[in-house]
Amino acid sequence: MRKKQAQILVVDDQEEILFSAKMILKKHFETIFTANSPKKIISILNENEINVVLLDMNYRIGFEDGREGIHWLKEIKTLSPQTIVILMTAFGKIDTAVEGIKIGAFDYVLKPWHNEKLLETIDKAVAESRKNTKKTIIEKAEKRYFTGTSTKIKQAYSMAEKVARTDANVLILGENGTGKYVFSEFIHQNSERKNQPFVHVDLGSLSDNLFESELFGYVKGAFTDAKTDTPGRFETAQNGTIFLDEIGNIPLHLQSKLLHVLQTKTVTRLGESKARPLNVRIIAATNSDIKAEVKNKTFREDLLYRINTMEIHLPSLRERKDDIVPMADFILEQIAEKYNQTDWHFEDNVAPYLEKYPWKGNIREMENKIERALILADNNTISVQDLDILDFEEIQENDENPLSEMEKTAIEKALFKHHGNISKTAEELGLSRAALYRRIEKYDLKNT
Repeated sequence: MRKKQAQILVVDDQEEILFSAKMILKKHFETIFTANSPKKIISILNENEINVVLLDMNYRIGFEDGREGIHWLKEIKTLSPQTIVILMTAFGKIDTAVEGIKIGAFDYVLKPWHNEKLLETIDKAVAESRKNTKKTIIEKAEKRYFTGTSTKIKQAYSMAEKVARTDANVLILGENGTGKYVFSEFIHQNSERKNQPFVHVDLGSLSDNLFESELFGYVKGAFTDAKTDTPGRFETAQNGTIFLDEIGNIPLHLQSKLLHVLQTKTVTRLGESKARPLNVRIIAATNSDIKAEVKNKTFREDLLYRINTMEIHLPSLRERKDDIVPMADFILEQIAEKYNQTDWHFEDNVAPYLEKYPWKGNIREMENKIERALILADNNTISVQDLDILDFEEIQENDENPLSEMEKTAIEKALFKHHGNISKTAEELGLSRAALYRRIEKYDLKNT
């Protein structure tokens, strides 16, 4: 029997499970990898084109709620979207496996498994992986970035294009949700390193005790749970780019360790004395006032000098008003494609509401609202009510303003439709009862 061309990774902390799975699968598929710790997943995915990951959901004795499996499922889908994940779980833990399917797992198998069922599930997953791979290749070739026409964002992207051709370290500044991850990816994709790994590290979510092991790696026996040699994120990014997100959140006592890596261009795993050479491009980002932190001595000045060879500021949506409507159109198109849908559009009266809404969460907030609206809307048409952008504190004082007139008209129509029923009117408009009462008072609609 000819083996199918596929690379399968089996992840489980029980050696007998790994051995059994490998014996079964190697008869049918070309390459089988095994890992007894999920921390090996990242390096294996970066070094190999893995089609399917067979992932156990529990790894620590006494913790069998499946949360680790859910965490690593998300990591795999972020790092390698085309890779298919099948979850392994015990019979009594099916609910968590079903939750995993909702967020991107292909299927689940029960332990102990039936060999035929296991092979059938993996066979289907391999076929799905091939479809995903073709789709990913097309998407990479056609990847589009929305730049906009405002002066500040055009300046930012112009600087990005220039710095991308170099190996200079970049510091991206900007409020939450301004698109720092996408911007850093743009720099990587326009650099000579574009075919090498792009590794994202959310420093804001790393606890102090995981900082060194996650970034620098460790050797077997370095600490209690260190059962195997494991590379850190810097090694995983070798020859590529590492994006250190929310770098302003690193505690002062750990900043010196990061600085040493940047200065020496080497990394030393925990429990090891050998320094390993690094060839990694650094892009860092923060939403904090990093220079004020330097002045307050909560961020090292020498570390700032290392990360900001080039400093680029991303403007908030409030600073690029002319881009808001075309950006919303772009995001709607992208989200519609994600759901394999077409011909979505906004109602004609949506534009002024989009421009007036404060967008405190910037692009991220806009993406969330548009995705939610697309799910809820009817007839491929998104209204102001679907977007839920009527209820915010900044209220127009000038009733002659066309935005106010549109809002007043919308409320009048909804009140008339529901015969003055406040609850039903508020629900249709996407407002709280209190917010609707404020607008009724403002527009003097008490007798409507």
